[in-house]
Order: sequence, then structure tokens, then C-alpha cells
Amino acid sequence: MATGRTHRPATRSRGIPEATVARLPLYLRALTALSERSVPTVSSEELAAAAGVNSAKLRKDFSYLGSYGTRGVGYDVEYLVYQISRELGLTQDWPVVIVGIGNLGAALANYGGFASRGFRVAALIDADPAMAGKPVAGIPVQHSDDLEKIIQDNGVSIGVIATPAGAAQAVCDRLVAAGVTSILNFAPTVLSVPDGVDVRKVDLSIELQILAFHEQRKAGEEAAASDGGVPAAARSDSADQGPDGDMPAVMPA
Repeated sequence: MATGRTHRPATRSRGIPEATVARLPLYLRALTALSERSVPTVSSEELAAAAGVNSAKLRKDFSYLGSYGTRGVGYDVEYLVYQISRELGLTQDWPVVIVGIGNLGAALANYGGFASRGFRVAALIDADPAMAGKPVAGIPVQHSDDLEKIIQDNGVSIGVIATPAGAAQAVCDRLVAAGVTSILNFAPTVLSVPDGVDVRKVDLSIELQILAFHEQRKAGEEAAASDGGVPAAARSDSADQGPDGDMPAVMPA
């Protein structure tokens, strides 16, 4: 659901394309599931199916990592888990701050997947004085007045914004000024950041709108099938047709 990063070249310093970087977490998730089942090796076809990509794309992606597998055997699961984790920077600890501890921020704080993937929630920050000191997921909420000091004391380089849209840009500016260089934005707004700062945006409403589009299309296809197989778009009233009756009238822009 996260969209692409901003203000950076299309490839990283090692020459790995951004599209490949975006798929690495998918491979890691599938490989972790295999590792938990003690599966020692996996073919490119099996892993590609588990990750939701085609096998040719997977093999190309892994070639950027210098991993080509063994013909007739496949890929070593544990080694690939280590290799991808290292490439993604998950073999080290990443302290994270979450700003905005409303319903969404609290849910993120309670998400157990951060720690298991190398991300430590170092602080929870909110602008509401009534929230200060209240524990969320075992972590006391701190007031936003102390944001800069919190970031510096914890060596934070990744910030999560879960504030209302109107407060997001100001929070972003303070995070960047304090030294944060990567931001995960859940606020329903587009953030402006300087060069050297990565932003990933998660907009749940956009994802739901896309699903609504597909649901509407499926409903239209089902209606067309029950109406003799004629797509709804191909059926029009005479009022929508041109003077010859064979072309819909088009209003000028």
C-alpha cells in the first residue's frame, strides 16, 4: 500500500532498481514463512508464486543481489533470508518514533511486527498534553514539545507520522530539521521534503477506493453476463447517440 519514495534517483548506489527494492520485502516475507516451516530450499517458481510475482522477474531481482541459486536444487532459504535482510538493512537496530497517538498511532504502537523485523519503537509523541505520560503498548507518550530532543537522544532516523492532515507538514518539517531522513506518512496529505529525505505514503482511503473500482467493474461484468453478454458500456439510449445513431455524442471540453 506504500507508494514510491521522493527526491531520490531511480536506483540505489549498488545499482539495484527501485522496483526490485520494493519487491524484496515480499520475497523476505515468503522466505520467512518457509524458514519457520524448516524448508531448506525453494525453487524460483515456488518462491515467485508465494511472493506474487513471475519467476523470471524474481531471478532477475536476485541477480542484483549476486544470488543465482543452484540448478536442480533452487535457492537456500536461510541464506536468502540473511542476504535480503542485510540488503534491506534489517540486520541492525532501527529506532523509530511515532508522532500522533490517536487510534491509528496507538494501533501502530501495538503492532508486534516492528521488533521482529529490526525496528524498535523508541518513542511515542503527541501534541495533546493530556496524553503525556500515558502508556501505550508499554511506552509512555511524550509531548511534542520535546520532539527534537527525543530524536537526538535516541539517534532516530525514521519517523512515522500518524497525525491529522493539517498537522502533518509541520511535524514533517520538525522531524527533518531534527535529523530524520526517512518518513512513513499515514496522514492523508502529500508532504514536501528536501532532497535527501525519503517519504513513503500509506493512504488507506486510496486503497479502498481502488478496491471499490474493482468491485464496481466486477458488478458491471456480472450484469452484462446476465444481460446476454453485452457490456453495459456498449448499451446506450438513443439520446446519447450521434445523428447517425452509431456514435455517442461527445460534448466539447
